[in-house]
Amino acid sequence: MSGFSELVATRFSCRAYRTDPVPRAALEQILEAARRAPSACNRQPWRFAVVTEPALRSRLLDEGLLPGLGMTWAAEAPVILVMGMKKSMITHRIAPLLSQVEYPLLDLGIAGEHAILQATELGLGTCWIGWIRPKVVRRILGWPADILPQSLITVGWPTSRPEEGSPRLPLADIVTWR
Repeated sequence: MSGFSELVATRFSCRAYRTDPVPRAALEQILEAARRAPSACNRQPWRFAVVTEPALRSRLLDEGLLPGLGMTWAAEAPVILVMGMKKSMITHRIAPLLSQVEYPLLDLGIAGEHAILQATELGLGTCWIGWIRPKVVRRILGWPADILPQSLITVGWPTSRPEEGSPRLPLADIVTWR
């Protein structure tokens, strides 16, 4: 394997980080990759907050996560990238009523994966966290009411990398050829 296939194969959900800071240039490269993602009608609904300040990271994890899942490992990550959604009226509110497709969620997924793959290429570890209280996260960040947080992504230098990724279903179980 080489290139993109290797990048995809080496990406994993990191849950153990070194506390070393992530250089701003690396974070800007990650955000630039996300910014270049395609989106429905080019609406680019993503908004990001890069949280490196320890007290603010602690607040996000203490108050912004839903209860029940212990994510103590997230506190080790030196960066939390918050992904928010800013919906447009036609593409993101009216079109899904007709199509039953949530376009802004697709758009954020593409942008988030661009960010994660860029981080992987830089040797960084990441983990998506969707178990959040969006309104609490928005209040903590001071975002306006028209931006709704959708996920947190921890970013940092992994303490180790797994030999192999998590097991994946075989293609025969997930693909129908017609």
